[in-house]
Amino acid sequence: MDGQLVKMETVDTVRVVTRRPVWRKAWNLLQFAFTLAWTAGGIVVAVALLKLTGSPRGPLRMASNMWAPGLMIGAGAKLDVQGAEHVDWTRAHLIVSNHQSVIDICSLFIAVPVPLRFLLKQEMTRMPFVGWYAKATGMLFIDRDNPRAAPAMLKAAAAMLSEGWQLCVFPEGTRSRDGVVGEFKSGPFQAAIRAGVDVLPVSLDGARQVLPSDGFAVNPGPIKVRFGTPITTTGEHAIRDRNALAQAAHAQVDALLANGGRV
Repeated sequence: MDGQLVKMETVDTVRVVTRRPVWRKAWNLLQFAFTLAWTAGGIVVAVALLKLTGSPRGPLRMASNMWAPGLMIGAGAKLDVQGAEHVDWTRAHLIVSNHQSVIDICSLFIAVPVPLRFLLKQEMTRMPFVGWYAKATGMLFIDRDNPRAAPAMLKAAAAMLSEGWQLCVFPEGTRSRDGVVGEFKSGPFQAAIRAGVDVLPVSLDGARQVLPSDGFAVNPGPIKVRFGTPITTTGEHAIRDRNALAQAAHAQVDALLANGGRV
């Protein structure tokens, strides 16, 4: 009897273990289909709105108020934002954040309460719908395989900041697979110096657990967004060296992650 009981328990255990991945895969396929449909539909409406109004602000607000929240709900992600209320959003900022997941963009669209633009990888221009939306709403792109394109990109970024836009960059250049914040590339910080705007460090935590960088296995959970203290590039306490700016921003992001949002 003992042997039979063990065998039955073993069989039951195997059944439980083998059923879970099947349901998880089916659920993730549904989430993936929803993501594609929601993104495609939202972008079609946003581009149509852009054609009607001629301004990217409406489509960018749609991303913040409709597209990104919808995807977060679909992923089962709960956003926890702290520190945005202390930022003067009437002023332009170069927002610099650590990068954990593709869902980071959704998190920041929601967390920043005004229209937001991003500096994105050039490869995204080739993505259906997403690439169309990004180009139509004035996002900037960096070609990592063509260093000669960097000066023109920095000039465009500085001009955008000078016009009063919030511009977000991921200065690590890629997503972190282990949560450790990589070295910040100093190039984008030169745009803030040229435009004379503050650098605003932001930390993201939990995004890589919700949507890991190695696939589309969505795991519901919290994502924390923490805003740091703006770093000035003008005035008495200005930092006007891009390497020093990158280091100061990196230190703040590390501190935000380590201290639960307090610098």
